[in-house]
Formats: sequence, C-alpha cells, structure tokens
Amino acid sequence: MPSDGPPAPVPVLVVLPDGQKLTARLWARRETPRGWLYQVGLPAYRNTEDGDVQAAEYRVWVRAPEHVRPVDGVAYDAVPTMRLPQPSAVREALGPRRPSGWVLQKTGGRRPGPAVLHAVDCEEAPQGAPVLPLERALDVAEQPGTRLCSLCGAAQELDPVLRGFDHIEGS
Repeated sequence: MPSDGPPAPVPVLVVLPDGQKLTARLWARRETPRGWLYQVGLPAYRNTEDGDVQAAEYRVWVRAPEHVRPVDGVAYDAVPTMRLPQPSAVREALGPRRPSGWVLQKTGGRRPGPAVLHAVDCEEAPQGAPVLPLERALDVAEQPGTRLCSLCGAAQELDPVLRGFDHIEGS
C-alpha cells in the first residue's frame, strides 16, 4: 500500500574503494552529463556528546554502475530519479553550439596591416589572443586588409551581417 510520505529508501550494494561490498540504502538517483550518480546512505556509528555510541548513516553520491550494484529481488521504480532534460529537436538538428566570440590574427607583425578574423574555436586562431564580441569583430572586419577565415566559417557567418542578406544568391 503506497504511503503519502516521502519514498522509503531501498537496499543497494555499494562497492567500497578496497573492493568490499556493503549493503546501503539508496535515496535518490541523478543523471549527469558524465553518467549516473546514486545517493546512498552507508551505515556507520557516531559518538554522542555524552560519550555514547549510536547508529548513524553517512550519505554520499557515488558513480553508478562503477560503485553500485542492485540487490536481487529489489524494485527500484519508486526511487526518486532526476533525469537530464531532453535536448530540443532544434538543438539535436543543429548540434552543439560553438563558443561565441572572434579572434583577430595579425599577419603584418607590429605594424597595422593584413589580418584574418577567425571564430574563437578555429584551429588557425592564435592562442591567447583577446576574444572580440560581435560588434567589435564587425568593426575589424570592415577595415581594409582584413579577411574572414573560410576554414572556420567566419566568412559565412559574418558576411550576411556585414553586407545584408540581399547579396546571397537565391534571396
């Protein structure tokens, strides 16, 4: 018969660092980008202020399945489970977002001269160069002698903003 209170923990085997298996209580499960974490309550003892010893529980999050094993015959359906949100259909179709920002590669040494504007994640972008926000990148892109990198797509991304969308074929 279901209760109206919080779900009761269920037994689970926890594999300790030295390989021992200990029966603990499973309180919750949480999906993370790196895998599943299980919150387990490990049995322990603690000393009271009056010098006595009492049973206690130490709660900790552990990786599953590396550190957790099911107990035969135990149902885990009622364990509170927090899943990662499903990615939107748009995000799945487009893939991961690239980091924002632009990097300028000066090709003329210290003198003002030719330069190449790259997306921040371009493999040709100079390491340690300051990251430019969009507005600053557009200002730099309009300067004579600056070209937009075609390897990383800087040209495809910035050209429509610089020249308007009307110059694209078929528009």
